[in-house]
Amino acid sequence: MATSRLAPHLDPTLLFRIGEARARTDALFQMLPASSFYDRPVPERHRLIFYLGHLEAFDSNLFAPVLGLKSHDPKFDKLFAFGIDPVGGGLPTDVPADWPSIGQVERYNRRVRTALDDALHAAEEAGSSVPEIADGTLLHVAIEHRLMHAETLAYLLHNLPFDRKIPQAETFADMRPAPVPEQIMIPAGVATLGQPRNLPHTFGWDNEFGLHQIHVPSFSVGAFPVTNHEYLKFVRAGGYDDPGYWTPEDWEWKQRSRLARPHFWTPRLNSLLTEPETQWDYRGMFGTIPLPPSCPVYVTHAEASAFARWSGKRLPTEAQWHRAAYGAPDGTERTYPWGEAPPDWTRGNFHHERWDTTAVDAHPSGASAFGVFDLVGNGWEWTSTDFGPLPGFEAFAFYPGYSANFFDGQHFVMKGGSPRTDASMLRRSFRNWFQPHYPHVYATFRCVED
Repeated sequence: MATSRLAPHLDPTLLFRIGEARARTDALFQMLPASSFYDRPVPERHRLIFYLGHLEAFDSNLFAPVLGLKSHDPKFDKLFAFGIDPVGGGLPTDVPADWPSIGQVERYNRRVRTALDDALHAAEEAGSSVPEIADGTLLHVAIEHRLMHAETLAYLLHNLPFDRKIPQAETFADMRPAPVPEQIMIPAGVATLGQPRNLPHTFGWDNEFGLHQIHVPSFSVGAFPVTNHEYLKFVRAGGYDDPGYWTPEDWEWKQRSRLARPHFWTPRLNSLLTEPETQWDYRGMFGTIPLPPSCPVYVTHAEASAFARWSGKRLPTEAQWHRAAYGAPDGTERTYPWGEAPPDWTRGNFHHERWDTTAVDAHPSGASAFGVFDLVGNGWEWTSTDFGPLPGFEAFAFYPGYSANFFDGQHFVMKGGSPRTDASMLRRSFRNWFQPHYPHVYATFRCVED
């Protein structure tokens, strides 16, 4: 393969960041005793052993064609290539015996890492004629893919029974009162979605490109995400028993699933005998605590939409969410809700700092120019916008299905971030998406009114 000097604009920290991302996912797997690797904590997802091999298989399949690497194990490259996102109730049927041993997967991982690191360091020294290597695109893809899976692994581990994982910290019960709900008026203005192509020193996934400006009429938006305290009112008012608040599809799913509460809530058993109303606990990563009233509620898109109808409001569009988060009274738009300063722990609950939520008013320095709080971190926020392409969408040639496979009208855009979202993915153009009936992810919401 012909080589040339690497382009001067290649970020020299990318190889370091790959190592840092690996350390994050390695630490998550170290939370698992050997007997838990073949558990399936979320019925719709693979067993945990899949994820142990998937991260290295993805990197191998991504880089091998452009770096000329020979596969050490084509069978594993294929077995661990793709996750699953079943739509319509279909669930995987494999059994633990269908998967290789932990030792086999770990040996595969070591071989892949060694071969890839050797090739990347050689390319760093000698240069590369492959544009996606020289400009850092594939390195960014590998880093962010792994960091996305660090978040996926977190919520999968969250769904494991407490005795099936090694505790890392105690779950803190924050019982401060919830802030009084308030609607903030957002004046009419422009919301800019996406980012332009070919900006130096920037990265985005294919669904982030195609700068799209939308005029947004004035509206009001919740100053805070909906808290457990506010959502409890909906539960106690019989919101889960009234089909008038649910679409027919959502109601059918709710009935089939026998859903009567948010996934992360559990009834306090002694309250069923001693209290006139059920008392609720929150199932944290490493323990159960009294339901924290000031923290955001985690729910599906279907539950969020039902609450919004019950309250006489609705979920924001992607453009409205952008306008509330990044707009300013003077007509400008910010890089982050708080301004141009890079993210840090004072701005919100993100970047792997905590395992569970914080109060929605715990980070006032992260508020937007309009005084909207907790927009980044603490829980992805549902919007009413179907996940789809921005104008001029072009799929990644090396990963054509990353976004396009989900332009199916069955996924909704999510914005913001969760406690386990890496700071690198807090950029304004980043778009997450999930199915409306998926209860396991760290997802919250706020409501708007015209």
